[in-house]
Amino acid sequence: MLGSSRASGHGKEFPGGLGSSPVSGMHRAVKPIPRFTAQNHVILMVAANNMDVLVVEDDPRIARVVERALTDVGHRVEVAHDGLEGLTSAERGTHDLVVLDVMLPEMDGIEVARELRRQRLRTPILMLTARDAVPDRVRGLDAGADDYLTKPFALEELLARVRALGRRASDGNDDQLTVGDLVLDLARHEARRAEQSIELTAKEFDLLAYLMRHAGRVLSKDQITEHVWGYDSQATSNVVEIYIHYLRDKIDRGFARPLIRTVRGVGYTIKD
Repeated sequence: MLGSSRASGHGKEFPGGLGSSPVSGMHRAVKPIPRFTAQNHVILMVAANNMDVLVVEDDPRIARVVERALTDVGHRVEVAHDGLEGLTSAERGTHDLVVLDVMLPEMDGIEVARELRRQRLRTPILMLTARDAVPDRVRGLDAGADDYLTKPFALEELLARVRALGRRASDGNDDQLTVGDLVLDLARHEARRAEQSIELTAKEFDLLAYLMRHAGRVLSKDQITEHVWGYDSQATSNVVEIYIHYLRDKIDRGFARPLIRTVRGVGYTIKD
């Protein structure tokens, strides 16, 4: 099991070893963090849709283990270590899922979730809590969390809940993405603007879909490279520029109002 329990009479949390029961009142010797591979029989199921995941966790060890478990199954992971840092990262709106601890410095997870929902950001939130009491779970769900996991937890369950939230988000997506008069049909792999058909290569289609899923949000070259070309891709920022040029030539040429915009020094966005 991974996580912590609260020691009686103290305001401190103590880490439990992987596969161990919670400790109370004293530290248990921390085992080296294992590499989560099929060889050590930890259940790893490669996600059907690899996601951009934000992990907000102030315990360095838990954050490191969760990050490794998620990256090992193909997700791209960003880690924030306090509530304000997590809120700032989540406000960019570029993540597919937020794994959010409740007890955080600067700003607790309940406040972070509430503020994200106040801003109408719909990114799914999986809340981690050391509190198993029903009122605490209700507070998290009422603040906008989509699911919760109580510490200590098994990594297999964490990964299963991440997969479930990913499926839920995917099932909620329409078969079409629309920005202004531009329509991208995901099922038929077709693009149209003002009812004019647009021919796109596979990579151009993937890039346009990523931009349209995050319409109105500025995406950096690094984010685009990792999501469209893959985390281990050798693609450079120049490749992103070239493909943005290709898309502009096909999407915006001949129209009075361009949809694809450059935000200098930051990245690209698409908006009506």
